[in-house]
Amino acid sequence: MLQLHQMLWRLNFPALLAMIAVIVFTVLRVALLNRCWSEVAFNLPDLAGLFLRGLLFDTVVAAYVYGFFSLFGLLMPERLRKSVVGHRAALGVAWVYLFALGFVVVAEWLFWSEFSVRMNFIAVDYLVYRREVTGNIQESYAVVPILSSVAMIAAGVVWLIRQRIQTSINHPLTLKLRVLTAFVTVMILGVSGSISGDRVPVLSNNMYVEELAHNGVFQFFYAFRHNDLEYEKFYQLAADEQKASALLKVNVVLPNEQLLHPHELFDVTRQVTAKEPERHLNVILISVESLSGDYMAAFGSKDNVTPELDKLAKESLFFTHYYATGNRTVRGLEALTLGIPPTPGSAVVRRPNNSGLFSLASVLNSKGYDSKFIYGGYGYFDNMNAFFAGNGYQVVDRTDFAEDEKLFGNVWGVADEYLFLRSLREADKSYQAKKPFFSIMMTTTNHRPYTFPEGRVVGKQKNWMGAVRYTDWSIVNFINESRKKPWFNDTIFVITADHCAGSAGKTAVPVDRYQIPLIIYAPKYVQPKEISQLASQMDVPSTILGLLNMNYVSRFFGRDILRTPPEQGRALIATYQRMGLYKDNDLVILSPQRHVELHRDPLGKDEILPPSSNQELTDSAIAYYQGGDYVLRHELLKALPQGK
Repeated sequence: MLQLHQMLWRLNFPALLAMIAVIVFTVLRVALLNRCWSEVAFNLPDLAGLFLRGLLFDTVVAAYVYGFFSLFGLLMPERLRKSVVGHRAALGVAWVYLFALGFVVVAEWLFWSEFSVRMNFIAVDYLVYRREVTGNIQESYAVVPILSSVAMIAAGVVWLIRQRIQTSINHPLTLKLRVLTAFVTVMILGVSGSISGDRVPVLSNNMYVEELAHNGVFQFFYAFRHNDLEYEKFYQLAADEQKASALLKVNVVLPNEQLLHPHELFDVTRQVTAKEPERHLNVILISVESLSGDYMAAFGSKDNVTPELDKLAKESLFFTHYYATGNRTVRGLEALTLGIPPTPGSAVVRRPNNSGLFSLASVLNSKGYDSKFIYGGYGYFDNMNAFFAGNGYQVVDRTDFAEDEKLFGNVWGVADEYLFLRSLREADKSYQAKKPFFSIMMTTTNHRPYTFPEGRVVGKQKNWMGAVRYTDWSIVNFINESRKKPWFNDTIFVITADHCAGSAGKTAVPVDRYQIPLIIYAPKYVQPKEISQLASQMDVPSTILGLLNMNYVSRFFGRDILRTPPEQGRALIATYQRMGLYKDNDLVILSPQRHVELHRDPLGKDEILPPSSNQELTDSAIAYYQGGDYVLRHELLKALPQGK
């Protein structure tokens, strides 16, 4: 008993640091809860579950803190530990630890401001691109005052606990106590290491509760170790692969299409035959950073941040029930170019061996097109340059811009108007070479830090409303400048978003947060019309080729929206881990640990029912996502030779 008392007294310093971590994490959780209190009607069970689950994750992180400092102390020689140098080193270590803890709190707060979730795989991904992320933070926030404040607070806490630290490190630590301490510490670390976020039961269906209960540090390191998910290992599989394959083909193939390998598992390769002659019109696809549907007046916005796009929508094919496949830029680009459903983990854009795939460019290039990816930022970010260059596109990024083409920019890229200026020049080059062109552009201005050239629109710098208004102006200004070009009348403009502005919500996959606009403008060839057909980002490639009356061999999972019967409308939407299929006001969600759930009326009361309540939709969801994984693994997405 005496030995235990002595051990606990000796471990007072590590235990104190661990306890501080738990307190800080709890205070942060309360602060984040207060931020979203007005958005979510929390009930008492939700709150109880939130803090109980949160305490568990906080304790796991605290256990690692405790273990690290305990084991470090065990390895330190007794004489050094009790010396003046040892005392000062202990105070210094405590300050560094508390500063790091404060830094984590600030990072968590800012991360929640951006994504409305605790730190996760996104934070892990951003480690690779420290220049952009660091620059974004520096341009968006008062970094020096914030970190200086954290440093001073850490110093103040060290001063308050200095006596306790010194008493702890002065306590004698015999060999017997060292062995016992080591054993206890290893046991604690072993128990903590066995706890996985996937194994801890969810105590509420409210996703805000789920996120607030998490610990950002725990989430970060878990994502670091599990940043790739194998569908077959983690997700529900079809009981009969052949039936699932047949169901997938029923969901994908339209009446004007003929399967070429009808008996091959999950192979949707098919001949698409148009009823009218091909028309080799130019195509300009603008993927707009974070252009949520709820920015536009057409979707109910009262902020008047997209007046130009609202006007343009009335002169175009305007799709009002169209959804993003994911919540990252690479996920949107994946869908817009490859026409495939999202896959768990990383998007195909970021994966190895992702060149030579069947894409919109591979079809158009076979028809004599110039295909280009034009980006105002540095295309190495998220592996975009390598992906597009390996799949039939000429790549133009920030490094290719002349000085007069980048008179304004921030860490993410040149201002949108300069992106469009360069796009005009690239279009002129193709026209002069007497070749039709396909350009896909990715804007950047509507991204934090939200800076843009003065004098273009009314709006504050570093404010999302001003940035959206500027992007809105830039797009329509680009179209107006295009009117002066000889190629304008024979060009189809496609305007959509890479993803919505935010994907946080009460449900695991909040459908309303994934709604984005799709505008197709070509006054000579497209009559203005509002399309209420339920559709997905991955339908865009097939729809574009349909407008061109192209005859081609397709491997797209997406369909031509304009040729799809209304009752077959559906949307595939996903997070990093959760894969959703939305149709007829039902949403099926596939999650790790082979979990499946059905949400009835996810935009309303959101009633959770057994998957068997809509078995057809459940089976279709499994067929889509299992099929998408299968064709990727078996290289059934490789480009195919096309007829001219």
